[in-house]
Amino acid sequence: MRFGIFYEHQLPRPWEEGAEERLLNDALEQVELADRIGIDHVWEVEHHFLEEYSHSSAPEVFLAAASQRTRRIRLGHGIVQLPPGFNHPARVAELIATLDLLSGGRVDFGTGESSSQMELGGFGVDRESKRAQWTEALDVVTRMMVEEPFAGHRGRFLSVPPRNVVPKPKQKPHPPLWVACSRRDTILLAARRGIGALAFSFVEPEEARRWVDDYHAILASDECVPAGFAVNPNVAVVLPFMCHQDEQTAIERGIDGAHFFGYSLAHYYVFGDHRPARTSVWDEFGSNRGRRGFTREIVNAEDAPLGMKLLERGMGSLRGAIGTPAQVRGLLERYQAAGVNQVILVSQSGRNRHEHICESLELFGREVLPGFAEEADAEDARRRERLAEHCERALARRPPPRPPESVDPAYVVSTTGEPWSHATASVDGRTHLRRAAARAGRSATRAALSRAVRGRSDAALSRTAGSPAGLWMLFNGMARNFRPEHAGGFHGDIQYVLDGADGARPWFVRVAGGAARAHRGLAPAPAITFRMPVAVFVRIAAGELSSNRALVDGQLGIDGDFPLAQRLPEMFGDASPY
Repeated sequence: MRFGIFYEHQLPRPWEEGAEERLLNDALEQVELADRIGIDHVWEVEHHFLEEYSHSSAPEVFLAAASQRTRRIRLGHGIVQLPPGFNHPARVAELIATLDLLSGGRVDFGTGESSSQMELGGFGVDRESKRAQWTEALDVVTRMMVEEPFAGHRGRFLSVPPRNVVPKPKQKPHPPLWVACSRRDTILLAARRGIGALAFSFVEPEEARRWVDDYHAILASDECVPAGFAVNPNVAVVLPFMCHQDEQTAIERGIDGAHFFGYSLAHYYVFGDHRPARTSVWDEFGSNRGRRGFTREIVNAEDAPLGMKLLERGMGSLRGAIGTPAQVRGLLERYQAAGVNQVILVSQSGRNRHEHICESLELFGREVLPGFAEEADAEDARRRERLAEHCERALARRPPPRPPESVDPAYVVSTTGEPWSHATASVDGRTHLRRAAARAGRSATRAALSRAVRGRSDAALSRTAGSPAGLWMLFNGMARNFRPEHAGGFHGDIQYVLDGADGARPWFVRVAGGAARAHRGLAPAPAITFRMPVAVFVRIAAGELSSNRALVDGQLGIDGDFPLAQRLPEMFGDASPY
């Protein structure tokens, strides 16, 4: 099993003069140390506008600096935002190839599409089509790195004329491809596209085993059609990390940083309301960490095996690889047994101190890493041999690069023009009208409901919209808006228990066979249960109250599959807020 280190460049408020400069230079020193002790990868994200959580908006610059201070460590873009509103594919192909040449062929090319409103809104990237934009851009980028000349592309989101994109990368046909994954459905997407899965969710080894098994099952099937011109069959997971001979010292040095990492991520992606340059995520973390699942007091030195998460007395917390060398080794061995190919360690988080991070890495290099490093090359060789036939078959299903002769020899770019129109291909007229009509219908329905709700008391809403007939209309409307393409393979029951003056009013929506149906009553085994007053449900349905605000205020309770809750807006017809 291989190991990486990971950087968001976190910088909690308040900010001192020179703090960002010191942060970046400390990180470069840590990368140098990781290179010396035998860490295999350094991964650097691309994020924009995510104050405190990530000050890593130019990863190509940081990784270029790291390339000149290291000899062997691989340089991972984890990830490059691919929707063209963030980065034009030609620029991506150029910067990846240039870094690959500067580093002697050490680049790993991780890709993603973002899901934070701060970034999508900041760059004007459409949430509903961002996955399609990622797919189209990834195809264009990989072709640009291998075709001479690039034969041109006219798609839904991009129009790029024939060009020879230079330079070309050192690694052939291109650096290994990865995609950021936060849920099981994106793990499966990675397998279908024959690319590595960067699992940025904090998952236990046993859950990771299920993800790995599902990944390899699809990789070996006819479903796998590679996105690039080589297959990268790898699954990596991320862990909070701090190592010390004394367990309590490791906790004191690392747990607050680990918790801030999780909290600040959720601030931008799940529950936060952010005022640019005004909100202090660190202050909110200090006030709210316990209620958000980052309870400090239940993380104690117990000389026990480590787990990713803790649960005690109904309180949740995050732990990960924070402990002694023996504890860390034991946890990593469980991930190795689960089939994980790389564990990526996160130490630079919150207010973790540079000297503590370096001491932790040095101890890891002396007492934990050697046992894994001795087996890593042999493990990789066995995996390549085991998967070689599957990878070869998958590549046979992928259209090859377009040959040079596919570009008209008469195609000439003069100093004043060329024979190319930059109009993009679009969906056919009927499809466009159908989608527009559906959006308009949903908007009109919500607008009408909003007008009916505005200014009404909770008691009045409970009597009217919360009546049996009113709830029948709301839940059946929800079922009609179901979009199976956004369900990620989910099938099961979604339970709502609505509290009214006359008691509970239970309804559930059953998803099966690519459709959804509403039912009154209690489901036998719901995947998730929402509990709230009738009036709160009606206000959320009308768009007058956000579910995040209801959750923060204690008006909404959720039991079960929380990641499913994050997907529901997409599944039932609204742009997801996550």
